[in-house]
Amino acid sequence: MKPHFMMLAGYNAWCNRRLYDAAARLPEADYHADRGAFFKSVHGTLNHLLATDRIWLRRFTGEGEAPNRLDAILFETLADLRRAREGEDARIVDYVEGLSAIDLVGHIRYQTISNPVTIEQPLASTLIHFFNHQTHHRGQAHCLLTGLGLEAPSFDLILFQRETGMGMA
Repeated sequence: MKPHFMMLAGYNAWCNRRLYDAAARLPEADYHADRGAFFKSVHGTLNHLLATDRIWLRRFTGEGEAPNRLDAILFETLADLRRAREGEDARIVDYVEGLSAIDLVGHIRYQTISNPVTIEQPLASTLIHFFNHQTHHRGQAHCLLTGLGLEAPSFDLILFQRETGMGMA
C-alpha cells in the first residue's frame, strides 16, 4: 500500500509543477478573474488546494499552519503561492515516506471545517480522499486555463509513471 501512496505523493508534486508553470503564463488579470468556478478564479482554486492540503497535513501530523476556511486566500501573488506550494508538496512526500505499514492500517480522528463534527476513519481511505481532492480541483484549474486560451498541460497519471517509473512495477 505504501508504494501506491508514494507514487501519488510524487504525482501530486509533478502535477502541481506543471499547473503552476501553466498559470504563470496567464496575464495577471486573467489569473485573478472570477470565471465562475467553485473558488472563482485560478488564483482562488490554487489557494484552496494549498489551504486544504495544510488542513489535512495538520490533521495527519498535528503540525503546521492550517487555515480555518476552505476558501482562505493564503497568498496574494502566484510567486508566493508557488513557493508555499513547493514546500507543502515536499511535506506531503516526507509525510508519506515516514508512514509505516501499521500507520496505514490505523485510523485518524479529526474535526471538519465547514460543518464542525468529529470524524474517525481509516488513514488509508483518508489519504485516498486527500489525493483525489487535489486531482478534482486541479481539473477545475485545468478547465479554467483552457478556457482562457492556454494549452494546459496533461495531468495523466500514466505520463508521470512513464517519466518516473513509479507505479510501473
